[in-house]
Amino acid sequence: MTGQSAPGVSSAPLGAGLIIGDSFTILFRYFVAVLLLAAIPTFIGLLISGLSVGWAATLGLPDAGGPVIPGVGAAVFNILIQIVVWGLTTALLVQLAYDAKLKRSSMITDYLGPALKATLPIGVLWLVASVLIGIASVALVIPGLWLYAVFSMIAPAVVIEGAGFRAMGRSADLTKGYRWPILGVMVVIIIASGLLGGVVGFIVGLVGAGLGGGVIVGLIMNTIAGAIGTGLGGISVALIYARLREIKEGVSVDQIASVFD
Repeated sequence: MTGQSAPGVSSAPLGAGLIIGDSFTILFRYFVAVLLLAAIPTFIGLLISGLSVGWAATLGLPDAGGPVIPGVGAAVFNILIQIVVWGLTTALLVQLAYDAKLKRSSMITDYLGPALKATLPIGVLWLVASVLIGIASVALVIPGLWLYAVFSMIAPAVVIEGAGFRAMGRSADLTKGYRWPILGVMVVIIIASGLLGGVVGFIVGLVGAGLGGGVIVGLIMNTIAGAIGTGLGGISVALIYARLREIKEGVSVDQIASVFD
């Protein structure tokens, strides 16, 4: 054997810096579209959670009224809502990211059908993955982070390939050999999302404080912070997935995006 690699194995770098840079470029260039796609599901999720378990549990406002579902029940319900919202939002943003990368225009409403179809498997699989990650993290943090990278490609595998409930295995195959670089990208994105969301939330909070604050301000702040975090995260996942397909299978971004044509 001379100079040949096993199928699915490559020495090509992931290109973490380029992926991070492209993620921010897409976020800021298409900020309104990203914010709409991410904020609407986030707002609906917060609204459902707030009306169901109480605004105190949902927004962390101690003076906003007690939860309808107390204690552990409220926490579990919030987690389930967040997973569904994350699944839907990521499914929407995966499509936007490829259109943005290819500089082609599409109606935001065109993303809705494929996203709704993908939400259930993404939500269920990420619930399973989250349990596994949580169990691994109880013992040591590192195994939990490693599993996070292993399952990080579930959403695009469902949306792009129609992998359905096989997406966990597909994600594991795609990320093999690149899990630590993927985790590095994710850590940078999470930190940046927190900073951006915090700045925007602070500005909204200042404006809201002058208007009396309360549940509405808390809802807006949480929606914006969540939308920015989910938006940037969804874009980066889509770009990582595209890079892995390019490295391992020789598939280009335009070929990946052609499934939506």
